[in-house]
Amino acid sequence: MLLNLQIQPLTDSMFKGIYNGKQCHVSDIAAVLSRAWSAGVDRIIVTGGSLEESKEALAIAETDGRLFCTVGVHPTRCKEFEDSGDPDNHFLDLMSLAKEGVAKGKVVAIGECGLDYDRLHFCPSEVQKKYFEKQFELAYAMKLPMFLHMRAAAEDFCDILGRNMDRFGGGVAHSFTGSAEDRNKLLSFNNLFIGVNGCSLKTAENLEVVRGIPVERLMIETDSPYCEIKNTHAGINFVKSLWPSKKKEKYEQECIVKGRNEPCLVRQVLEVVAGCKGVSDIEQLSKTLYHNTCRVFFPQDLDSAADALLAGSHGTK
Repeated sequence: MLLNLQIQPLTDSMFKGIYNGKQCHVSDIAAVLSRAWSAGVDRIIVTGGSLEESKEALAIAETDGRLFCTVGVHPTRCKEFEDSGDPDNHFLDLMSLAKEGVAKGKVVAIGECGLDYDRLHFCPSEVQKKYFEKQFELAYAMKLPMFLHMRAAAEDFCDILGRNMDRFGGGVAHSFTGSAEDRNKLLSFNNLFIGVNGCSLKTAENLEVVRGIPVERLMIETDSPYCEIKNTHAGINFVKSLWPSKKKEKYEQECIVKGRNEPCLVRQVLEVVAGCKGVSDIEQLSKTLYHNTCRVFFPQDLDSAADALLAGSHGTK
């Protein structure tokens, strides 16, 4: 039982067989989803990174009862508010889309939003900060959690988060790659979880940082089609679940594409997290992480019986 958080819409060109503008194989989203469901993925959250991408995410989510989505603007794309010519109206369009998605039972969070100071060439920090803070209004109005992005910006990110704690009920800082100090800053917010994927597990230092995230504050994800766990990653020896793979030029539907991450591979993230934390009961760990994700994004699915089951479980650390 796994719940995969996926940052790119399932309409990403790689899932259409297009790589760097070149058609290498047929669109294979059906095969990708089939592998995910067979691997035990229970639901997928497709996250929006712009107004248009959020519209796509909602359209994709409506095609399957196990797909859900977010609405929001990624920090590197926040210039779209001002480029629209009417930032206030652009914000209202986001609000309208979020309302539509909530009414359909598909939008489960606001995001992906936050700060990314590694890629300031896409959007200046002042613009990022302005529209990160603005999107808390969406979360407050819609009573939704937040799907957050923080890259090389912990101080400003936490300052803005602190100012807006009463405007959102919870969330996850996804694809975390920060330091132990950054981790501890995030853990100081009681309603915030930390999401990890292959990019969070590259080095021995990364694994040590993840080891210090309490299981009850952790989520796992893939960030596919990016952030796969590679053979050069520090945690590769903990990986047990493997799928046959082929290069994109030699595509076969039964195989994953080498170098392209997929939702099914969230199982590998689970295995590395369990390995670096020394957890032997991987299925119980999976249940705990699933519970964490449902607690934030699907609270209607939690009941006292489920909580009691988890409360009486092992002592994972």
